[in-house]
Amino acid sequence: MNARAALFDLYGDHLRIRAGHASVAALVRLLAPLDIAAPAVRTAISRMVRQDWLTPVRLPQGPGYALTPKCLRRLDETAVRVYRTGSAPWSGRWHVLVFQPVRDRARRERLRADLSFLGYASLCETTWIGPRPSPELDALLEDQRLRADRFESTLDGDPRELVARAWDLCSIARAYEEWLGQAVYLVDGLGCDAPDDQIFAARSKLVHGWRNFLFRDPGLPPELLPPAWPGEKARAYFEQEAARLLPSAAAFVDRNLDKGFH
Repeated sequence: MNARAALFDLYGDHLRIRAGHASVAALVRLLAPLDIAAPAVRTAISRMVRQDWLTPVRLPQGPGYALTPKCLRRLDETAVRVYRTGSAPWSGRWHVLVFQPVRDRARRERLRADLSFLGYASLCETTWIGPRPSPELDALLEDQRLRADRFESTLDGDPRELVARAWDLCSIARAYEEWLGQAVYLVDGLGCDAPDDQIFAARSKLVHGWRNFLFRDPGLPPELLPPAWPGEKARAYFEQEAARLLPSAAAFVDRNLDKGFH
């Protein structure tokens, strides 16, 4: 886990509900159990400030960083998708986006990554589909200064055939199976009396690995997935263990946020 990803996870999973800011010293202490050194933390913070994810603030504990409105939107939307329980029934309609060709390669690759994160897949260079509109789409298009024609449409044909062309479900299924095996190994490695810094580190790795599926799994409706989809078993394990480990991880966070006051 690199420092930038760890900071996103830390803010999203813990600091978002604790006023959304922390001192630099606290951030360094909180990422230490993940073997992320102070220079790497500071470099990642600088990069996130340049990208408008964090903004400098002066705190009673010293210099710190708070979430920007852009980052708040991303973290809140991400949380809905990470802890994905009780999603609304699928309407049977697809959200279709049509862009003008993006000539600049770097910009095109950034658009591809961002749309994939929001659950869209490319049918061709200029046409993307998703099972539902993303609440983050407007902000993405505004940020990248792009315009898309948008349609809600039903498919004349078998939607499973469309899914098979747009997404590599076999690869996603294997990724879920691999993640579950690694997650069980990670959690089982915690002793009954593991200190809270170790529990925080293990839970952070668990959450980080699960969040990576946001870049791969569009969250397709159950009726479009193969039988015995391994994502469901993986999701149940993640939700169970993330909740079980949370009190000890939260205690570690609270203790390190409070250190500046003593």
